[in-house]
Amino acid sequence: MTGRTTAPAGGNWVVTATPAVAGLATLCAATALSSVLDGVLWMVHLAVAIVVVVGTGVLLRPTRLPSPLVVLGQVLALLCLLVALYTTSGFLVFLPGAESLRDLGTVLGNALGEVQTGVPPVPDSQNMRCLVMVAIGLVAVLVDALAVGAAAPAASGLVLLCVFAVPASLADEMLPLWTFVFGAAAFALLLAVDGQHRHEAWRGRLPGAGQSGSGPAATAVAGLAVVIALLAGTSLTLVGTVGRLPGTGDEIGGGSGGLGIDPITELRGMLNQGASREMFRVRDLPESAYLRAMTLPRYVPDQGWTGGRDMPEGVPARGDLPAQPGDPGDGEVVEVEIEPVTWLDYWLPVYGKPRGMPDVDEAYRYDPERGMVYATRARKSGTYSLRTVLDTPSADTLRRATGPIDVDPVYLEAPGVEDRVADLARGIVAGESNQFDRATALYRYFTDGTQGFTYTTETTNNMSAGALEDFVLNGKKGFCEQYASAMAIMARSVGIPARVALGFTAGYPTGDFQTITSQDAHAWVEVYFPGHGWMTFDPTPLSDGRGVAPPYISGNQADDEEDDPSAAATATTTTTTAAGASASASVAPDAQGQDGATQTSAPTPAWHLITLVAAGLVALLLWALLLFGGVWLSRKTWLRPAVLAALAVLGAVALTLVLALVSWWLAAPVLVAAAVAAPALVRAWRRRERLRAVAALGPNAAGAAWRELVAESVDRGTRVPGTETIRVAARRLVKAHNLDDQGRDGLRAVVGAVERSWYSAHADADPALPRAVDDVRASLHRNAPLALRAKVLPRSVLKPRPPADGDAIG
Repeated sequence: MTGRTTAPAGGNWVVTATPAVAGLATLCAATALSSVLDGVLWMVHLAVAIVVVVGTGVLLRPTRLPSPLVVLGQVLALLCLLVALYTTSGFLVFLPGAESLRDLGTVLGNALGEVQTGVPPVPDSQNMRCLVMVAIGLVAVLVDALAVGAAAPAASGLVLLCVFAVPASLADEMLPLWTFVFGAAAFALLLAVDGQHRHEAWRGRLPGAGQSGSGPAATAVAGLAVVIALLAGTSLTLVGTVGRLPGTGDEIGGGSGGLGIDPITELRGMLNQGASREMFRVRDLPESAYLRAMTLPRYVPDQGWTGGRDMPEGVPARGDLPAQPGDPGDGEVVEVEIEPVTWLDYWLPVYGKPRGMPDVDEAYRYDPERGMVYATRARKSGTYSLRTVLDTPSADTLRRATGPIDVDPVYLEAPGVEDRVADLARGIVAGESNQFDRATALYRYFTDGTQGFTYTTETTNNMSAGALEDFVLNGKKGFCEQYASAMAIMARSVGIPARVALGFTAGYPTGDFQTITSQDAHAWVEVYFPGHGWMTFDPTPLSDGRGVAPPYISGNQADDEEDDPSAAATATTTTTTAAGASASASVAPDAQGQDGATQTSAPTPAWHLITLVAAGLVALLLWALLLFGGVWLSRKTWLRPAVLAALAVLGAVALTLVLALVSWWLAAPVLVAAAVAAPALVRAWRRRERLRAVAALGPNAAGAAWRELVAESVDRGTRVPGTETIRVAARRLVKAHNLDDQGRDGLRAVVGAVERSWYSAHADADPALPRAVDDVRASLHRNAPLALRAKVLPRSVLKPRPPADGDAIG
């Protein structure tokens, strides 16, 4: 022992405060994520993760484990928390195993899908909470290692700055000012704690004040963190397609510095994410139609469909637009108003055959070859008007379509198609005399219900030729990506020019507009007809009414009637009615997924929130009373303990209710653990208060020292009767606990200090008293160590016997 009770007792609060302040700094820095993540529940999950990380470090460091093992223990504790919250296959609920790790990997994979396709701010889903807990939990481990393990809190500022860099690079707007204020204030507090710590060390009041050597380790860890952050920031795109750091390029179409994510990956992520997100509001749309964002002309074996590396120069999208290849330029022009809600991407979706966009941003360009509007970087467009033609030719008209294929030869390429798939395609179209009937035969192969094809999003992402063959011939289960890919490549294999289009289905009506959500993301096929252009064929067997069948496919009219525009309008109006009638599947997109599976979550009861707020407010008031009401609390000896007890109870209630927002399965064990730990916490608080009094060397220092030594004896099973004199009681302690010479000398000094406090005219205690108390306590720990049960359930708290703690003596 150093003999300085001051350090562990009261004056050196900075030693125990540093881990808590480091965790607070991490949480405050993480508030910057509020600009890219909706809601507040993720912050509760994050606070739980940080508490687990910090608490694990606090528990492990007194065991004198090497710092790497402490870090490993913190990571393991974080993993156990993730397993308990986000899987149902953990051993004993929270211990990780092979199956639980696979389940956790699935959750994180789904979160990455949401991250890649989301538009800031992304919804606060279960998957996103898990991802945030992993990322910021690891940041908390690193900050704790720097601030506490390496004793270099200043270096942790670099790590915290990286936390701010992520949302700053992703959000289109400046981060909220309050996030900077919170982060800066918490970091300043961490530096202040560090400064106080160093000041105490300089004054010689801390053990190991002369130790050094943490600087190089802190510098190495901080440097490694910065390098990792920079590499991740320059190579990864997180939310949506915006978010690359400056200097990574803005070329469209993939490759280095190209499109942030693969378009098919974006589509898959929208369909697989749990929560539905509103994307567009469409007004003045006269009939149901697909909203096309982009088209994919190239098929790459084992990779799937791509847009190619480079985009053509195109023409300015603002104003009148040129016709697409094969478009005769006729038809009734309608004007549609499209309001992007959360859409942020390179592409600006359009309907039908665009004729003009009078008020679109000048940054957009139009490619008539591929029929899409795009920009050189991801943008969030305002509401724009689209003049377009929705009329389509009749089936009979398309049957008579002949002439040269005046489009890029890439639309006829079918590389790497398995022979069995090509043979199947030829068999399906055998006997058909024109291109329209051949395309329709392929379409009906997937949709007429006779071949056993079903729609599901629970499929693999394998796009190899073998996977395509297995889907067409064996599995026959998939979602729009597989269906569109299969039909398009089979059409090309029999000489039909085709491409895959990505966009959205019709959505559902909401008041005076049509709502389109992320769950309406879709892929379909477009087939080229000379003299008419690209026509839609959707081979996906959707069963929820969202699919749109053009008049040339619906077959509701005789061929001689289909050339009548009013007849065509009737066919599409029928489709619109069907979509509206099935809107029950889409009216609540947050509660129902694309496959019709209900996803509901019970709202938090009002009593829960009211109790939580009330407990939190009263706890804050009591905390303020402790900080600023010292004079009032000193009037009665029982006031301060009563306030502390009430604060502890209210704190436990508030913590339980906060954790219950995450899961009652988490809150209940924590509440039980808090109840079990309560006696030990009370004993630790009493010890701290007494040792603080001893260190202050005031008039009550000797009495506090004696009461603490008596409590140490009671914890070890030996009580001091109140009728004994202090010298007799001291001899009892020496004999019962087999104190060595150092302990006896210290106890003799304490007894002398107590007697002087009774009879001496000098009120202040002997400066040697803290050293004497330390010597006695050290001798007790050596010669009569406490059992685990005595530490957890101290007798001096659970079974006090009057006079408690020897109050009659001193």
